[in-house]
This record gives sequence, structure tokens and C-alpha cells, in this order.
Amino acid sequence: MLRHLFAAASTALFLSTVVAQSQDGSMERIVAVVGKEIILQSDVAGQLEVLAQRNPSMNRNDPAMRSMVLDMLINERLVMSKAMEDSIEVTEEEITQQMDMRLQMLIQQFGSEQRLESLYGMSLARIRREFREEIRKQLLATKIREEKFRNVKAGRADVEEFYQRYRDSLPVVPTKLDLYHIVKYVKASDTQKKEALDLALRIRDSVVNGGSFADFARRYSADAASAVNGGDLGFAERGKFVPAFESAAFALQPGEVSQPVESPFGYHVIQLIEKRPSSVNTRHILIRVGQSESDKDKARAELLALKRRIEAGEDFETLAREHSDEKASAGFGGAMGQVEIGRLPDDLKTMLTTLPDKGMTDPMPYTADPTNPGFHIMYRKVLLPEHPPTVKEDYKLLEQMATIEKRQRMEQQWIEELRRTMYWEVR
Repeated sequence: MLRHLFAAASTALFLSTVVAQSQDGSMERIVAVVGKEIILQSDVAGQLEVLAQRNPSMNRNDPAMRSMVLDMLINERLVMSKAMEDSIEVTEEEITQQMDMRLQMLIQQFGSEQRLESLYGMSLARIRREFREEIRKQLLATKIREEKFRNVKAGRADVEEFYQRYRDSLPVVPTKLDLYHIVKYVKASDTQKKEALDLALRIRDSVVNGGSFADFARRYSADAASAVNGGDLGFAERGKFVPAFESAAFALQPGEVSQPVESPFGYHVIQLIEKRPSSVNTRHILIRVGQSESDKDKARAELLALKRRIEAGEDFETLAREHSDEKASAGFGGAMGQVEIGRLPDDLKTMLTTLPDKGMTDPMPYTADPTNPGFHIMYRKVLLPEHPPTVKEDYKLLEQMATIEKRQRMEQQWIEELRRTMYWEVR
């Protein structure tokens, strides 16, 4: 009954309105049937409300708007039905991940789990049960679209035709910076790793000998979010933890305490509380491997030495390929891509806009991966001023836009074919 709300993560006000309306059955009329799927009046009303929230001037009672929304829902059910007919599959793990993501969005929107449960009139566990099938169907629709259209790409002729058709209405390309960087991660010394492991072992021995796991977690764990709960992580499905942690957790028996387990976060002492076939309830104590000021100074010094070599005439991109610790960008000479100035944080925007082309920053913190802190120097290759798009200067951007337009056009043709070949009716 509330599936469209869960999918759209709409407002609390509308949620309470729909719940009240659904109690007398006035919103439960079937308005369309698509294969084995039904569309309720409440589904149409829910989508109209979501659209109205985005555009307050929209008239919810406009028959043309209602017809458009019903058509949209019919199309989506046709795609779902086709995915099931073609035996498209999604895994339980994919459903759980999507469920978790949407629940987190709703919790952030409504402020707390308790508020969400109050608005839905059901527990979080029941919400998971109620909407799991709807999430599965939506993932099926997403997956069949991906399989059918992921290889569709605009060729040169498509791009030029797209540009000629839309050139007068294409948005201006904003001012961008073509940025590169070289990254050095802070590497903990062997001494610090040994100190962290020794502490984890001492804590583990104390717990095994009768100490309170929860007390030790509150005193020593670097995972502040779970430490306040005695290290309790709650139930988690397979795939939620990093592999080393998950493997150790599922190998334990209830009450058993693991040896220290190393992960990118540090060393974990894990205790299993309860185990089910595909999930575990654990608590842990995390001991981070300390990174001393001398370790940080070493990373900064390496970057300053590279900066001096570049200033002396060596090529930035060559040195990035050879020395940057971030392998994803190192393979492209340290390229970070063309970044819109307006999307940069104010302090970074000021720093980079005052640099000349081919200028470099001093080493500064780099925290793209919270488990692997480091420093980087940034290189401003060139500033690209705001301009109307052209095929010569902005081919990649136009190619992306043309590809999206081509996929949308082909998808619409496919849906029209589904309407001709599959069963559906409006009631």
C-alpha cells in the first residue's frame, strides 16, 4: 500500500495523509492491471504528490497529469513484467544493499529510526519485510534496462546530429579547471603496527580471562559509533563487512572471541553474539594503527621533493605515473578530470583559482579513503573558461549527452513494443 512512498522517500506529511486515506479504502481502487501486477489509485496519488513536492505549482487534479502518471506507472510495470518473463535475476545481497541505502535516506529525511517507524506505523524490521519484494521488482527493472541498453553509445554521426538539433538550447559549459595530483599515503611504521597488535592481544586476553567486553570497547575502541554501545554492531548481512572481518565473524561460535583481525581500519577483536545462516550479530573493539607525526612528515617530504623536480623541468604526469600511491589516477598521469570551479569548496576554490596554469599546491591532506589518510600536491594544468559547447572543444560532454538521448529514445521504442505485445488494461 505504501510502496510508492518507500521508493520515492517522500515527506512525512504525505505519508500520514495516505495512511489516513487508506484506512477507509478510498484509495485502494485498482486503476490498471499489467500482466500479474496491479496499479492502485493510491499509487497514482503517491506519484502525483511526489511530483507536487518538486513543483508546488502543479495541479494534482489535472486529468492530463493523472493520465501521464498512470502511463508512467504502466510503463514501469511492463518493464518489471518483462524482466520476470526473461528470468532476469537479482541476488538477496543486492536487495539488502538497496534496502539499506533507501532506509538510510529515509532515516536522514525523517530524523531518526523511531520517527520513521512512527510515520510508517510499523517497526524497521517489518518495513524491511513489507518492501523487500517491491525493491526486488525495481531492481529487476533496472537490471533489464542495463542489459538491454548498456552497450548503446552515440557515434560521431550521432553526436554531430545531436549538436545540430539542440545547439541553440544546450547549456553553457561552466568554467572548469583541468586538475592533476600526486598522492602519498601515510604509512605506519612497523613499530606502530606492533604496538597496536600487542594492545589488541592484551585486550583479547583480558576479555577471555573474564573481563567485560563492553567495558573494554568503551575504553579502547576507536570505532566511536559502536563503542558507546559496548562495541555492538547489531545484525549484519553477508557483504556488509570487509572480507577479513566477515570471514572471522562467521567462523566464530556464539560467545567466542577472535584473535586480533587485521583490516584496512586497524586490528579488530571480535565477539560473536548470535549467528544466522546469512547474518551475524557481533561486537568488536577496534585498535587503529597509529600514524605518528614523523610518518606524516615523511609523506609530505616525499611530495615536496617531487614538486621540486617538477619545478626543475620534469614532467608532472610522468612522475605521477611513477610515484603516486593512488593507482586509479596514477595510470592516467594523476588526472582528476575537469572540475567545475563552482563545485569546489571555498578554501580549495580560492587556492586553485589563484594558481597560474601549470602551478602546483604545497602538500595538503588527502582523505578520499578514510581508511588510508595521506597527502597530495595538486597541479592546475589549465583553466577552461565558460563557453558555449562545441563539438571540437567538448566532444566527450556532447557524446555523453547524445548517448543518454539515444538510450532514452530506444527505450521509449522498446516500451511502445511492450505495450503492443504484453497484456495490460486500464480499469
